[in-house]
Amino acid sequence: MARSTPVKKALRSLTWLVILMAVLAGLNTAASILASTTKDDTDKWFAGASWVPELALDLQGGTQLTLAAQNTEGGSVTSQQLNQAVNIIRQRINATGVSESQINTQGTNNIVVSIPGKPDQATIDRIEAAAKLTFRPVLYTEAATNTAVGGSDGASASPTPYTPPASLQATPSTKPTNGSDLSQVTPALQALYTNYDCNAPDDVTAAPDDEPLVTCDQDGAAKYILGPVEVSGSGISNATSGLATDSQGASTGQWAVNLTFSGKSSDDFRDVTSRLVKLQAPQNQFAIVLDGTVITAPASNAAITNGKAQITGNFTADSAKTLADQLKYGALPINFQVQSNENISATLGTAQLVGGLVAGLIGLILVIIYSVIQYRALAFVTVLSLGVAAALTYLVIAIMSWRVDYRLSLAGVAGLIVAIGITADSFIVYFERIRDELRDGRGLEGAVESGWRRALRTILASDSINFLAAVVLYILAVSDVKGFAFTLLLTTLIDVVVVVLFTHPMMQLIARSRFFGEGHKFSGLDPSALGAVYRGRAQFRAPVVDGKRQQRSAGEAQRRQTIAERKAREAAGDNGTTPDGKDD
Repeated sequence: MARSTPVKKALRSLTWLVILMAVLAGLNTAASILASTTKDDTDKWFAGASWVPELALDLQGGTQLTLAAQNTEGGSVTSQQLNQAVNIIRQRINATGVSESQINTQGTNNIVVSIPGKPDQATIDRIEAAAKLTFRPVLYTEAATNTAVGGSDGASASPTPYTPPASLQATPSTKPTNGSDLSQVTPALQALYTNYDCNAPDDVTAAPDDEPLVTCDQDGAAKYILGPVEVSGSGISNATSGLATDSQGASTGQWAVNLTFSGKSSDDFRDVTSRLVKLQAPQNQFAIVLDGTVITAPASNAAITNGKAQITGNFTADSAKTLADQLKYGALPINFQVQSNENISATLGTAQLVGGLVAGLIGLILVIIYSVIQYRALAFVTVLSLGVAAALTYLVIAIMSWRVDYRLSLAGVAGLIVAIGITADSFIVYFERIRDELRDGRGLEGAVESGWRRALRTILASDSINFLAAVVLYILAVSDVKGFAFTLLLTTLIDVVVVVLFTHPMMQLIARSRFFGEGHKFSGLDPSALGAVYRGRAQFRAPVVDGKRQQRSAGEAQRRQTIAERKAREAAGDNGTTPDGKDD
């Protein structure tokens, strides 16, 4: 098998880089074409695809919702409840990516949510929803007839909720023994159930937790009498979506939401399922109720003792993920009433964005000027490396804008500017390692390979520190700072890709060129200009020039000696003078 030469390795690395950039560019191009030509909303994977990255609230403006908090148990809303609600809403919005939204409290019971751009209705519904999740036992259920009450023919153009007559008994004659006790079904409750119209539901979200509830499912296809709340959704520690599996571990092809309970809720769930499994249908069903509407009411086939449950039903991948995102962060402690929904202008705007880009351009120009002064013709590798890094960064940001709702804020622009320094630092380390090898008397091709092995460790160590700092900042920070951290993390990873797949391969190729290989004085790799006289083990190459350069070269040789080499020279009788007789 033929040995892989540095040139072959370089060409292979550059080929992988071209493939990577072609895949990213092709993906974004195809997505943009499909997004502009497809009118069907069924394919949401490409929704919003564009070559222009989305901007955050500070640069683009967006939508502002003002939510008035209402305590479901009466009384005023506490500051702790309001702060908890802010955290939950922020987690819901950011569940699909770094959206750069702003969620703040206003006064004693308002929350102001500002979202960049124009959010879709699903996002707005997610913010507005109280998402009060409860688990109630089923007492009765049947297909909904949707019979409206109020017209002479049993129908009404504007149906209104039915109210049982005051003459009907509304309290149980005997005290119920548990949540499944049918004695809770009073004449008044039965009349409400019989006449309940799923097209004109009552305010089920405000129903007391300790009383039975008449409601319908999400599609209005079935209505229920449910017992009191026996397990609260606030006890859910985690919720994920995925394909359901059977007892053998094989996929059923049905989407499901997996719930994990913690603490007291796990014990409550165990006690209720242990009771329901002994009852006949429909009383063996445990309804999962979200904001007063039944999501699903599965039958209890066994007592669930490990605190892990699974919700199945007519879920799609999107609806299962949406529900899991809502439930994963627990039920909001309070309900909300939307007081205003209005468009807002950018807090910073185009001028600040242009200013940030100009600052980045100035920084880039300064880096290029420094490279030209320090590395002469070698600076073109610097420019090309920065160009490749910029292209990769733009492609990734453009794709993330429509795929994970990433939005570029002014803080994110600052992260991109910092990335210029990160990339410049990497090739400076590499170039200086190559120069060190040339000073040691190596040829350029050997110096490139040896210097790369030494430089790679330093580059990876430096980028690892940047990466860890970005991760910690992203976890602990919020809002704009989180966007900066995310951008810094992304550009750090891209820096490693560029150095490995472009900068090093380019150096392998130019090392074989006559201009650089022979050490032209404008190449930046001239051995004589670098003082390349030291051969190692106290051996020196004869100076090739006289005068000041000769003195500098001899001085460089002595400074680079180890202690052992210096002692060996003294033992041999070297008086430590330069060739012209002067002390060095």
